[in-house]
Amino acid sequence: MTKQELFDYIAGQEEFLNKVSDSVWDNPETCYSEKISSEIICKALEEQGFQVERDVADIPTAFTGTFGHGKPVIGFLGEFDALSGLSQVAGATEKIAVHPGGNGHGCGHNLLGTGCLAAAIGLKKYLEENGKEGTIIFYGCPAEEGGGGKTFMAREGCFDHLDAAIAWHPGDAYGSSAGSTLANCQIYFRYKGISSHAGISPHLGRSALDAVTLFNVGIQFLREHVLPSVRMHYAVTDTGGFSPNVVQPTAEVLVLLRAEDNATVADVRSRVEDIARGAALMTGTELEIDFVKATSNTVPNHVLGRDAVENLKLLKLPEFSKEDVEFYSKISATNKNGNPGHPIADTIPDFKPVEIVFPASSDVGDVSWIVPTVSLSAPTWPVGTAAHSWQAVAVGKSTPAHKATLMVGEAMAGVAVDLIEKPELLEQAKEELNRRLKGSKYECPIPKGVVPRALSMKK
Repeated sequence: MTKQELFDYIAGQEEFLNKVSDSVWDNPETCYSEKISSEIICKALEEQGFQVERDVADIPTAFTGTFGHGKPVIGFLGEFDALSGLSQVAGATEKIAVHPGGNGHGCGHNLLGTGCLAAAIGLKKYLEENGKEGTIIFYGCPAEEGGGGKTFMAREGCFDHLDAAIAWHPGDAYGSSAGSTLANCQIYFRYKGISSHAGISPHLGRSALDAVTLFNVGIQFLREHVLPSVRMHYAVTDTGGFSPNVVQPTAEVLVLLRAEDNATVADVRSRVEDIARGAALMTGTELEIDFVKATSNTVPNHVLGRDAVENLKLLKLPEFSKEDVEFYSKISATNKNGNPGHPIADTIPDFKPVEIVFPASSDVGDVSWIVPTVSLSAPTWPVGTAAHSWQAVAVGKSTPAHKATLMVGEAMAGVAVDLIEKPELLEQAKEELNRRLKGSKYECPIPKGVVPRALSMKK
């Protein structure tokens, strides 16, 4: 089987793959609750002849699908979690919820998991047809959105035996990763005070809400004294009730801290925790610090990034009907940065080995510290579409989204073939990783004892 025959084989799986993607879209589940979604992909892997292991790393919705034997061991990093509050009717050109307040695939993870599945089944066929040695592992990685699923899996050694990892993410353009992403950590700060009548006996009360308010004021002043790349986000998740004549006995704030590397995150975290303790002292309240999750910054790999773009360029760009273009044009028109006259990207830029830091985070970063890792992108969304938007959900079952997913699956499989057929390419990728790490070793940013959980769950 040639590489072109591999691409053709994956293209022939279009109906099967679209069904998987749409089934996951139809069952949007968030952070560690992806029971239906994970099982859809598990069954698809089993149908394709993979050996599936569920409950990986003691996470009920994490799994692997394995085929083959020997070296190299190549992993595909699939995701399938949705986002809360983004329920949206597929194919609509305005914001209409299927279930008001419900979940939706606003980051396209129904497509993400399916694209990695396409690559895995294509590579399996290639190994079978050519009698090649090599091991494929499809990783079912839950809770990328707010849960750090891969980080917990990395803590348990799930990626230690890989030679390389390949991933992708939906977007509005073709390409592959060249830069890094921000490390982060997420922490609940819970205050416990004393309730009292706010008019008759306020002196007997100790306001937990005051503590949260002072904590947030402290955060605002801290912003001036951290690096410009540091981000500090928060959501007040408990205000202690809705009766103003009661001194609030409980209050809670969830904080997400980001910085360019784990060490900087740890430093900022220490300062934020000091602010939290200060707020407790000022208000006479008790403080509980509840660490939720963390992810590492991404270690880019230009060797694999360049190869990924070369494989994208081997493929014929999809063709779309007039109706598809009109639909994407209408969606693009709803975005401030949209381009209704040219709503679907139709060029593949050359790889540019730039050293930039993208101001978002991904638990793919943790895998990239362990093995050479690359992430591709393809235009599943109309030009200018923001991630985590109703527009991204609305196009999640569309023909352009399906075609982009299929194409990137072919390209990922192509990268894997190159790693098998060109051992020197894999060695170059490993050498680049070692050079970037400068002797450092991966240390999971999530302490032992912290367990995976949905954000709404207490520890």
